[in-house]
Amino acid sequence: MENQIRVRFAPSPTGYLHVGGLRTALYNYLFAKHHGGKFILRIEDTDQSRKVEGAVENLIETLKWAGIEYDEGPDRGGSAGPYIQSQRLDLYRAHAQELVNQGHAYHCFCTTARLQEVRQKQLAAKLSTSYDRHCRSLSREEAERRIASGEKSVIRMKIPLDGELSFEDVIRGSVTISYKMIDDQVLIKSDGYPTYHLAVVVDDHLMGITHVIRGEEWLSSVPKHILLYRYFGWEAPVLAHLPLLLNPDKSKLSKRQGDVAVEDYRTKGYLKEAMVNFIAFLGWNPGDEREIFFMDQLSQEFSLDRVGKSGAVFNIEKLNWLNQQHIKLKSNEELARLIKPLMLSGQSADRDDQYFLKVVGLLKERLNFPNDFIEMSGYFFQDPDSFDDAGVKKYWEPETSGRLKLLADRFESLPEYSHSAIESALRQCADELQIKPTKLIHPARLALSGRTIGPGLFEMLELLGKESVVRRLRGAAEKFKGV
Repeated sequence: MENQIRVRFAPSPTGYLHVGGLRTALYNYLFAKHHGGKFILRIEDTDQSRKVEGAVENLIETLKWAGIEYDEGPDRGGSAGPYIQSQRLDLYRAHAQELVNQGHAYHCFCTTARLQEVRQKQLAAKLSTSYDRHCRSLSREEAERRIASGEKSVIRMKIPLDGELSFEDVIRGSVTISYKMIDDQVLIKSDGYPTYHLAVVVDDHLMGITHVIRGEEWLSSVPKHILLYRYFGWEAPVLAHLPLLLNPDKSKLSKRQGDVAVEDYRTKGYLKEAMVNFIAFLGWNPGDEREIFFMDQLSQEFSLDRVGKSGAVFNIEKLNWLNQQHIKLKSNEELARLIKPLMLSGQSADRDDQYFLKVVGLLKERLNFPNDFIEMSGYFFQDPDSFDDAGVKKYWEPETSGRLKLLADRFESLPEYSHSAIESALRQCADELQIKPTKLIHPARLALSGRTIGPGLFEMLELLGKESVVRRLRGAAEKFKGV
C-alpha cells in the first residue's frame, strides 16, 4: 500500500443510495483513477438498529449501474478486509481497550435515565447539551470492579478540557475548533458495537486510506478523529469535505422537495451517463465552458482543487437537459438496446429489428427519456385509432379530404419510393392544386400519425412504407370527409 493513493466510500446500509452518496462515491472513484490509486467500498453497519435488509446488495448494484467499479470491497475481497464493519468487531474492541490502558478513554456507567436528567437540567439552564463527564474521574480499579460485577458500561474518549484543535482541509482550508465544543465521545456502546467515530479511524488506518473525501456534515467530527489518530500514534489522512447539496431555494437537499434516491432517477429513465455527468458538476467544474462529460473524461480531468466550498444546487432542469444530450450522443443501436425491453408485448412484433432501429433513429432527437419512445412511436407500428381534435379543427378544410386522396394516388404511382421522391411528389401536387405545401403537409402528418408534431414528414413517410401511407391517407380522407 506504500505511496499508493487509497480512498474509500463507506455508506451505511440504511436504505437506498442518496444522490449525495453517489457524488461522494464518484469523487472518490475519480480521484483514485486520476492518480492511479485504489478505490475501496466499505460497509459501515455498526448501527444495527438502522440496517435495512437488502440495502447492501442495492448499494453495490447501484454503484455498478453508474459505472463506479471498486477495487476492493465486500464481494470482491482484498488484502485489507473484511470490508463490512460488523465483521471487524474484535478489532474495534481491542483498540478501544488500548485507549483505556493508555488513559485516553474511560468506562462510563451512566444510565439512560441519568443522561436524560442531565440533559433536561442543561436545557433548563440554557447550557449546551453534552455529557457532564461524571465517570471520567473514576479510578481504573473501580471501573474494573463494576464491570466484573456485571454493570453495563460504554467506553468514552477523553477530550482535552482546554485549548483548540486546528487542521487543514483541501477544500475548506484551515479549520479550528475549540475542545469545549466537543463531547467525550462514546467509542464502544454497551452492546459491544463501536460508534462511527472509532470504527472509521481504525478502519481508515488499517485499510491504508490516504485521502478521506466525504460530505461537509462530517466536518465537525474531524477533531475527534484527529485526536484518535494522535492517541494511537498514527498519521491522519488528507481530508476533503464536499459542499452541501441544496434545493433550488438553497435549503438542504431533502425528499420534501423532490427525489433524493439514485434509484428513483434510474426508474424514471435517466441514463447513467447523464446522472454521472450531472452529479460530477455538483461542486466540481473543469474550469471552462464544457458541460458534456463521460466517465473516462472525468477521471482524466478531476481534481480536488476545482471543488468549491459553496453549496451546490440540484437543478433538475439541468439534469433533464443533460439526459437529452446523452440520448442524442448514443448510437441508434445503443439506444435501441435500452428501449426494446420497454416495449409492450407485441408492440413491435410484426416488424424486424432493422425497422425498429430506423424508428429509433428518427425519434432520437425528440426523446428526453428512453421510455418517451413508447408514447411517441405507436403509429409506426399500427394505424392511429385517434386524431388530435385541435389539429383536425386547425388543418382540415372542406377540400382537404379530396386533396389527400389525390396525394395518395400520386404516392401510389411513384416508381421510386424515397423521401426525396415523396417530397417532390407532394410539392408538385401542391403546385397543381395552387396551394401552399403546408396545406398538404399538416393534414398528411395528422392522417398518418394522428398527431400534429413529430419527426421529419418525408423521412416518416418513407419509413412507414408506401402501402401503409396510401391506406392511412385514404382512410383519414374518408373519415373526415365533409369536416
